[in-house]
Amino acid sequence: MKYLLVSAAFAASALVPTAAMAQAVPGAIVVVVDSNRAANECNACKTAAASLRSQAQSFDTRRTTLNNQLGPERKAIQTAVDALGSKQPDAALQTRIKAFQTKAQAAEQELAATQQRLQSVNVNILKQIKEKLDPAVQTVMTRRGANLAIETDNTLAHGASLDVTNEVIAQLNATLSSVSATPMPQQTTAPSR
Repeated sequence: MKYLLVSAAFAASALVPTAAMAQAVPGAIVVVVDSNRAANECNACKTAAASLRSQAQSFDTRRTTLNNQLGPERKAIQTAVDALGSKQPDAALQTRIKAFQTKAQAAEQELAATQQRLQSVNVNILKQIKEKLDPAVQTVMTRRGANLAIETDNTLAHGASLDVTNEVIAQLNATLSSVSATPMPQQTTAPSR
């Protein structure tokens, strides 16, 4: 019986190093990626960014136009109100004031809606790029035999040979042919019963 226990203990001790070796973590094979640069320099990304800039410039132009249209009228009404001193405005001036307030409110609503649409376009562009960026990084990692990708901004220093940003951009160019510079699709909610 003693012999059997010693043999069992010996067999168990022989298995322990194998189990420990099976749990060993492989060495890190690292690549470094500047995902911001990749998201800005891929061909479709540049086209989408140019479209968004154009839409933003149109927004700025419209805002300036509205301010130029409303500014003189605002000033004329304010001058008329100031000239009255402590008197109440007559019916004609009150009508002008109400009409101006309606125009100003409509302009504010238009600008707010346009700004919200531009924000939605930006979110949609980023979403489309992100959907292709992560797989592009994975593809480059696989090609390089890497098991860890680190954002360039998160490194203190790294060798140039670890930076695979250009390869990620090339992969993005191969898989991301276009990016829609449109607002996010509206979420439809199911009708409640």
